[in-house]
Amino acid sequence: MSPLEAGSPPTDFSPVSITGEEFARIAAFLRSATGIELKAGKEQLVCGRLDRRLRHHGFRSYREYFALLQSEAGRKERRIAVDLLTTNETYFFREPAHFELLRELAAEAPAGRRFRVWSAASSTGEEACSIALTLYDELGPGRFEIVATDVSSRAVASARRGLYPLAAAERIPRSMLASSCLRGTGSHEGTMTLRPEVRSHMRFAVVNLTRELPDLGGEFDLVFLRNILIYFAADTKRAVVERVAGELRPDALFLIGHAESLTGIGVRGLDQVAPSIYRRSAA
Repeated sequence: MSPLEAGSPPTDFSPVSITGEEFARIAAFLRSATGIELKAGKEQLVCGRLDRRLRHHGFRSYREYFALLQSEAGRKERRIAVDLLTTNETYFFREPAHFELLRELAAEAPAGRRFRVWSAASSTGEEACSIALTLYDELGPGRFEIVATDVSSRAVASARRGLYPLAAAERIPRSMLASSCLRGTGSHEGTMTLRPEVRSHMRFAVVNLTRELPDLGGEFDLVFLRNILIYFAADTKRAVVERVAGELRPDALFLIGHAESLTGIGVRGLDQVAPSIYRRSAA
């Protein structure tokens, strides 16, 4: 979940310009809704994603659009705006060392219970699918469960569909492609998906990590919270990490992105065991 790259508007009109005050209001809205910080310099990103919404409503300024977001009638539009302004650049088997660790942990897991993993900022689902492919390959059917959540309802809907361009499959190991993936045909030509027996271990939900968490079905053996924390202010980052880590079993692991760090934010209950890898303390 991160601010999207600006889209390319149609060439027959220029995007509605945004003032500094209007940008500050949109940034405050996004932080209040999701905890994500839109820093100065991201004005064109906002325009690239929201310009069509202004034109849809016939607005000539972001001041008018912000008034809609703040109104009682703007509930649906607020959800659309969050969906447009948040996503995560993601792909299959991103940061491969984490999936090697996942395989090791699964191999050592007790056979008497399901191995549970939470992909906490799953975007359109490539991370969760990579987890499913790894665990199905290591454990086989029925021995694991994956919960995949994101703040964007649009991203979660895409993850539920589970259809990806064939080009995305280039990062999936060939053995897993052959055993656990299907090529689309007919109206789905040019796409791929996971086999139903693999996808049956996955469930999806819209979850805002800056709010009280819903019931996720019990404690987890591993949490992926990767490449999202860099978009939070320190106070929000601390609260999110502590909230998410609270869903782990004692001594279970918590993964962040390789470009991220928890240094200096005073997180309780997590001990670093390697770069980007933390363990929930037994206490």
